[in-house]
Amino acid sequence: MPRVTINGDDFGMNESCTKAILRALREGLITDTTMMANGSFFDEAVQMAKEFGLTDRIGVHFNLTEGRPLTDGITKAPLFVKDGGFHRAFLQQPRELDAAERKAVFDELCAQAERIRGAGIAITHADSHHYLHTYQTLAPIFAEVCRQCGIDSIRLNRTLDTPAHPRVTDGRIDNRFWRDQGLRTSEHFGRYPDLFDSEIPDRTEILVHPDLDKDGRLIDRTAVINGHPSGILLDGAIYREKSLTLCRYQELVT
Repeated sequence: MPRVTINGDDFGMNESCTKAILRALREGLITDTTMMANGSFFDEAVQMAKEFGLTDRIGVHFNLTEGRPLTDGITKAPLFVKDGGFHRAFLQQPRELDAAERKAVFDELCAQAERIRGAGIAITHADSHHYLHTYQTLAPIFAEVCRQCGIDSIRLNRTLDTPAHPRVTDGRIDNRFWRDQGLRTSEHFGRYPDLFDSEIPDRTEILVHPDLDKDGRLIDRTAVINGHPSGILLDGAIYREKSLTLCRYQELVT
């Protein structure tokens, strides 16, 4: 029975996905979540986590591509910030950072971790919005932030490979990098659709983006259409069909 952790990204990003993540945690459809420190629903997410005793199931969802930054320094880095908000220029044309940009990124990521921990959340692991931590030019900064902030576990690059969902590896670090940095990881990583398309090996992390569609159903969000999240229904039946053993994140990583 393969051991799998199901992580719901974007806790605190907005009201819809935050409420969906809370519901998915309580219904056993996900095992863990990662929190967006600069999300518009951050304070409410913290309150929900404390109310329902979930503060030990939350990691940090580092973010440099959406919302407003927490620090001033990063606002002077046009590669990441325009008109006071994060944007996606780096994703479109990744490049080496200069010294000032590296410091600004480091300071912003540390501030995000510190805001979560300062709110009473024990950070269990790290990942990032749009897989930023896996880019070769950014990975060393993320590794140093994890060391500085006492975070010992981090998400891999994608390892599961199917015709419908090929691996995302271009311009990314080799997964051995994280172990060389002293960080713990799962053995494999994929996304929710992989559960339907391939055999799941032992010690796999599965990413989902829980959200509520226009009918209030729990989904793994893959798009937003006419203002409404859209995606695949989250259904625990696939876990039983695949004979998966769901484990908390910290139970899975080594």
